[in-house]
Amino acid sequence: MVTGDASYIKRINRSLIISEIVKHRMISRADLSKAINLTRATISAQVADLLEEGLIIETQLEHNAVGRKPIMLSINGQAGYALGIDLDYGQISFTLSDLLGIPVTSAAIELNTTDYSEILALLIKQINQYKAEFSESRYGIIGVAVAIHGLVGKDETIHFVPRFKWKDIQLKNDLENEIDLNVFVENNANLSAYAERVFFHHDTENLLCATLYSGIGLGMMINNQPFKGHDGFAGEIGHMIVVPEGKQCSCGNKGCWELYSSESSLFSYLTEKKQVSHLTYKQIQQWLDDGDQEVAELMKQALYYLSIGLNNLINIYNPEVLVLDSELLRMNPASLEIVKNHLHSSVSHYRKLAISSIGKESSILGACALAIKHFLDVPILNLAHERE
Repeated sequence: MVTGDASYIKRINRSLIISEIVKHRMISRADLSKAINLTRATISAQVADLLEEGLIIETQLEHNAVGRKPIMLSINGQAGYALGIDLDYGQISFTLSDLLGIPVTSAAIELNTTDYSEILALLIKQINQYKAEFSESRYGIIGVAVAIHGLVGKDETIHFVPRFKWKDIQLKNDLENEIDLNVFVENNANLSAYAERVFFHHDTENLLCATLYSGIGLGMMINNQPFKGHDGFAGEIGHMIVVPEGKQCSCGNKGCWELYSSESSLFSYLTEKKQVSHLTYKQIQQWLDDGDQEVAELMKQALYYLSIGLNNLINIYNPEVLVLDSELLRMNPASLEIVKNHLHSSVSHYRKLAISSIGKESSILGACALAIKHFLDVPILNLAHERE
């Protein structure tokens, strides 16, 4: 036997037990033993450790059946807290969740600079405030995960953030050196896909999530693992060409998908065409409700080009579930059927096309879930969304 085998097996069993408790919310020792095929002695020993560590709690289930009332095990949500951060142009959003992924508090700070040193100082200040506020819990802040709207490598180096003009930034190292917490840095679309899998699509191993806000990003969960490509840059799908020799894109190509189907492209067009400053979703909805033909035609065209890109994604990845994260689509649920009706190909196969139920919170909730996953040391999480 190789030295360390026993500790390795113990760690694997611990991970299986925690995963199953998270999955079922509440489960008895006997059912836990059946679910993961471990002996009751192994279950009892591991559960005793987890209870001592404060990671799980016991609850006596009240019921009217004859016999002993079962003792149920569940995760102690208040044992620690995960901090998710969405670092976007013009705003930094913070959400603190408990160990069950339930948000405890959220805040947003207006950002009037793109200077890295200033933003780093601001992040350190805010994180330390959360750290002090929740220090009395058993584990305090168990991790910080930051959603980045740009290219993040497998080593978590920020290689490029277009709107900040950042290149080769070591945010993870810079934060960890100052706050003494585990920090994770990930692309926002990847975190959105992770949130969709963790909070809603528990039975899905292959999921794609296309975010349609400031551009078009793609997060991918393949065999329950994030797919990032060779360097970590996979998912920059907004720069797939859907109109050869079309509109000029800042990336250098012409006819990129996000120029025709992203919310930012539609907002830019309507802001100029309608001569409206500070355009809102509510205003667009009002135009649609009033029967504005120009706006209706623009939406129709955006859905058509959206369908072209989605058809390509479906043919390439053959996903079980494809989630579209867009406020405009959530405002107009009938849009989903219009998109489906454009997907004519007999070789395109997917199980479900859905509009995100989480919305713009998806990346920050995905960030919280990522920190929880690492803290609990489990392969995948199945958490309940608070709106369920």
